[in-house]
Amino acid sequence: MKLLRFPRRSFVVLWVLSIQLVLCRMGVFAGDGTKACKLPLQSESESKALNNLEPLANQNFTVDVTVNTSSYRYVFQVCGNAGGVPGAGVIQINLKAQEKPTVIGRYDSTKAIGGSDWVMLIYSNGDPYDNHCNKEPRKAIIMISCDKNTEAGKLTVVLEDNKKQNDCFYLFEMDSSAVCPVVQSRLSAGSIILIIGFCLVAIYLIGGFLYQRLIVGAKGMEQFPNYAFWVEVGNLTADGCDFVCRSRNREEAPAYRGVTSEALEEEPEERDDHLLPM
Repeated sequence: MKLLRFPRRSFVVLWVLSIQLVLCRMGVFAGDGTKACKLPLQSESESKALNNLEPLANQNFTVDVTVNTSSYRYVFQVCGNAGGVPGAGVIQINLKAQEKPTVIGRYDSTKAIGGSDWVMLIYSNGDPYDNHCNKEPRKAIIMISCDKNTEAGKLTVVLEDNKKQNDCFYLFEMDSSAVCPVVQSRLSAGSIILIIGFCLVAIYLIGGFLYQRLIVGAKGMEQFPNYAFWVEVGNLTADGCDFVCRSRNREEAPAYRGVTSEALEEEPEERDDHLLPM
């Protein structure tokens, strides 16, 4: 009896395909992101608000809630199948009953309202209520607020407003850095250049000092990197400033007017040795 042998490469390909199928089934594998949401009006402001939520796409956010004797689990996903339920943006699962999940809102009926540091996501066209709210379709409102310290915070259930005849909704909250405003750099190009320059000077001074002290063994002012060069530069700079900034000749003028400098020159000494008696 011959055993079937698959080439090693084929086995690896089959294994990768199996993993991808499992991930797709779980709703983890990357999809279309926020493009899967359907905006009825397709306004620019709503599209911009949805784009801010792109880092949260393809992730399930869950929260468990106990009401009296009932326990529910809510699952939310940004423009994706929450809990693997096709078309559902938010679902409710009864943990104490073997019932199929209740769809609270669908992402094919989405509204997005964006502020300076928050985004309100509204999923409509959920499963109808059974006995209240005139059996209208359920609706989920997810308020996502800015929190720079977390990429995706915990999902919380604020309330279920179902004590009226119409326009009932579920309200959820969560924090995320995805909706935080982008902080513009206030440093100008000149400031950045100065900072870089100061850093380079600091590295030169500290590194040169350590080299002169530890490697060369210099003491005192000789520990300063390139000490002889900088001393000479200082002298040359002083001479240059003296030459450029000097406004008159250094030779002093005569004390009295009308007397030239030639008259003040020392006359050659006259020798009168020939007048002495022999």
